[in-house]
Amino acid sequence: MRMPFPTIVLIGLALAMDAFAVSIASGFAIKHSHMRHALLLGCWFGGFQALMPTLGWLGGVKLSTWISGFDHWVAFGLLAFIGCKMVYEAFEIEKVEKEADPLATRVIFVLAVATSIDALAVGISFAILNVAIVGPALTIGAITFCTSFAGVLIGDKAGHLFERKVEIVGGLILIGIGLRILVTHLCR
Repeated sequence: MRMPFPTIVLIGLALAMDAFAVSIASGFAIKHSHMRHALLLGCWFGGFQALMPTLGWLGGVKLSTWISGFDHWVAFGLLAFIGCKMVYEAFEIEKVEKEADPLATRVIFVLAVATSIDALAVGISFAILNVAIVGPALTIGAITFCTSFAGVLIGDKAGHLFERKVEIVGGLILIGIGLRILVTHLCR
């Protein structure tokens, strides 16, 4: 079955919103952000948003019953952990220049996985609907790349206006996204 392109774009935009918010928070936290930082996060988030629906599609129906029971808990846990860590580090007055690198591969990996778990479920839905995955996965990844790239730049510009306080806001944004994912799934 072929899904209409406007539908795929809307799905891509919806899936990209978490990555966009996390990119803004990351742009807040990155000191002296450059275009390469926006490219790095855009590639990670866009890549995972393209990879996860593909994996979900490959897993099909069996994975659907396995992941649907706790995907919201995994996303909440990962985002809440990173968010709490950001808030905690913002209050460490004696460590103005923090040792934790917001561009560390492990941090970016955790955020990329956490923001793309919903895309895994979309991939499973595509498998159930017999939708070919290559076009939708590439579209979702490209949309997420663009929004994440823009998010880092937006976060960088707004972040330097408020100094350390925005790291707290960024952490709270991540915690809020995690809570939204959890509440959305628990209220179904």
